[in-house]
Amino acid sequence: MGVRVVDVVVVGAGVIGAACADALSAAGLRVTVLDRGPLASGTSAAGEGNILVSDKEPGPELDLALSSLSRWPALVGDTDIEWDPKGGLVVATGDPAPLAHFAAVQREAGVDARWITPAEALEREPHLTTRVTAAVHYPQDAQVQPVLAAQALLSNVRRRGGVLRPGVTVVGLDARGVHTSEGVIACDHVVNACGPWSGEVSRALGAPIAIAPRRGMVLVTAPLPPTVHHKVYDADYVGAVASGDADLQTSTVVESTAAGTILIGSSRERVGFDESIRIRVLRELARKAVALFPSLADVPVMRAYGGFRPYAPDHLPVIGADPRVPGLWHATGHEGAGIGLAAATGALLAELLTGATPHLDPTPFRVDRPGVLECA
Repeated sequence: MGVRVVDVVVVGAGVIGAACADALSAAGLRVTVLDRGPLASGTSAAGEGNILVSDKEPGPELDLALSSLSRWPALVGDTDIEWDPKGGLVVATGDPAPLAHFAAVQREAGVDARWITPAEALEREPHLTTRVTAAVHYPQDAQVQPVLAAQALLSNVRRRGGVLRPGVTVVGLDARGVHTSEGVIACDHVVNACGPWSGEVSRALGAPIAIAPRRGMVLVTAPLPPTVHHKVYDADYVGAVASGDADLQTSTVVESTAAGTILIGSSRERVGFDESIRIRVLRELARKAVALFPSLADVPVMRAYGGFRPYAPDHLPVIGADPRVPGLWHATGHEGAGIGLAAATGALLAELLTGATPHLDPTPFRVDRPGVLECA
């Protein structure tokens, strides 16, 4: 118990909190990272580790994604996070016009989006369905093991003298500092990086924001010989990502891991923090995956898991100072793109907090935008 004094307390030890803590400690600040559970055990542990530009429309989120993509390799150095610059392949099995338009506007925004023929798509992915009518190759897309990535960033923090404290719950904030289950920590700044739990934690900190959980589920096959070589998804995935519908949304996403397993997604559903397994969701994921890769029909499924993603009403991350509570900052609302957006999010948050010139316009991510602030 007692009072500890630091510059910044980062609440949340997932990949976003880890990236913020890494950037803040690199700027010379004394940082303590808190998490009510084990480090990187929440949303980051339930993710696929995607670092994508292929699924983002031109605009602030794509700008953040491109910045983050350029920063990831230097952040972790030689640490093994299973970095795999595998590239993405987006395919259409119906009218190719929407995919062609989407790729064209992305290219104008600086994305390497290469239109390829169905035959070329089958050369890249021999097990792909022959029903493909068009495809776009995205060589910039990559994948990491998300827990390893978060732990690598937290290791950077620890090496700089930062303190990592799992199993500590934040219960309040006042002039004395952050109140936790283990005592008070006096600090100048607090960063709410609690992912899907950010709404709950923001209320405890006295400045509610409208972040809610959106659940996703993934099927995992038994290990296979090399079968899927890119992150492959149907063109309707982009629409599912951008949808605000609370009802179930599914789209076909198939990719391999370094261990040889195949990850099959994706689903999005706003059901609160309900962790129950929904067989109908798993069946839908399996059905759509087999339609894209028919050879998966006879492959055994080893397990299924679900996780909660931090959903913001306008689908943009919340990054910046809370105007209601001096010293309170938020870094959340990335939904399923947190791994890919983490590096630039940490850099932007640290720039804003320290008064440095932001490397990109922070205005679209501000906390006091319509729909984000909630009345206390």
